[in-house]
Amino acid sequence: MRLLHTMLRVNQLQETIDFYSKFFGMKVLRQQDYPDGKFSLAFIGYGDESANTVIELTHNWETKSYEHGEAYGHIAIEVDDAYETCNKIKAMGGKVLREAGPMMHGTTVIAFIEDPNGYKVELIQKGTF
Repeated sequence: MRLLHTMLRVNQLQETIDFYSKFFGMKVLRQQDYPDGKFSLAFIGYGDESANTVIELTHNWETKSYEHGEAYGHIAIEVDDAYETCNKIKAMGGKVLREAGPMMHGTTVIAFIEDPNGYKVELIQKGTF
């Protein structure tokens, strides 16, 4: 068994693809429209789905916004340097919610940013956890 993907419902598919591509270097692995169901799917990530966990972006054409609920947390991405990554994200117009630094009651260096749909993305500095 292995983890295949995590699905996020998004308001604007291309804007979300652009965000994850620009800020995190993810690539579109496959994308398809389903006109009869009035939705589109895009699978993004760092490598082929046969060997990597990816993110499934779902855009329902007739839905304008979603409520995230209180149970959802965040996506986590490992980065070489959380401080530098935050600076780059801010310089490119991204929204940093929590600057890079050690997590409360620990030594793991983390930061949080927000994607265009309001989802939180945690940056975890490599080698600190």
